Amino acid sequence: MQVIQPDWPAPPRVRAFSTTRDGGVSSGVFSSLNLGDHVGDEPVRVARNRALLRERLSLPGEPLWLRQVHGCNLVPSQAGASPASSSGPCEADGAVTSDPESVCAVMTADCLPVLMCDRQGTRVAAVHAGWRGLAAGILEEAFQALGICAKRVLVWLGPAIGPQAFEVGPEVRARFVEFDPRAAEAFRLRPDGRWLADLAELARQRFARLGVTDVYGGVYCTFSDPRRFFSYRRDGVTGRMASLIWLSRDDDAAWGDASHG
Repeated sequence: MQVIQPDWPAPPRVRAFSTTRDGGVSSGVFSSLNLGDHVGDEPVRVARNRALLRERLSLPGEPLWLRQVHGCNLVPSQAGASPASSSGPCEADGAVTSDPESVCAVMTADCLPVLMCDRQGTRVAAVHAGWRGLAAGILEEAFQALGICAKRVLVWLGPAIGPQAFEVGPEVRARFVEFDPRAAEAFRLRPDGRWLADLAELARQRFARLGVTDVYGGVYCTFSDPRRFFSYRRDGVTGRMASLIWLSRDDDAAWGDASHG
C-alpha cells in the first residue's frame, strides 16, 4: 500500500497520511484502495479496504468517516466514538480534535484535502475543501475550531486536481474575486472563455488572510496521475482516497515506507 506522508515540520506525535489508489481489493473503476462507501463499490470490498488501511497505518481506531456535502460544517472527533450513527455517517466537511488517538479523516477524488495541526501537537483537523467549501469559508471555520494562534498553525495541502486541469465557469471566479480581489491571481483564462482555477493557491490565500503562513504541500495533481490517484473530473465513476490525521499518545515516529509531499 502506497501512502503519502506530509513533508511538514509537525511534531512527532502528530500522525498524518494521504492514501493513493494502490493497495486495496476493489476492482474495475474502483481499483484498488477505494475507501468511499457511497460511490457504487461493493460494500464488502470497501470494508476490507478500510480494514487494510487501519492495519497499514496502525490506526488507534476507526476513523470518523463523514458524509461530505461541500459545506463548511466541522464536527469534533472523539476516540472510541462510533464512526456512524443509526442514521448514517455524520454530515460535515471536516473534523477537529484534541483527543489522543481520535482519527480525523476526509475523502477526496479531486477536491482539496487539508490537514492542520499546531506546533505543540495538541490539536489537529482534517478538512474537505472543494471550491464550494473554500468559497463558503470552510478553512476559516476550521481555523476557528482549532482555536490556535495563527503563528502556531501548520497546514498541509494534499492531492487535488491541479491548476492545469480544474476548469470552472466565470461565475466561480467572480465569487472568489468578490471576496478577495487577489483571488484573480489563482485563475487563468482559457481561449473558450472559461477559467482554470488553482485550488491550492486559493487555499493559501485564505490562510494568508487569517495570518497562517506555514502552508505546505499542494504538489500532487489527481487528474493528471491516473496510476496513483482517483479523479472524479477525469473518470466520473471512481473511488475515493482518504487524508487522515490524529494525535498519538507518544512521540515515536517510526513508520514504514511512504512517499513525502
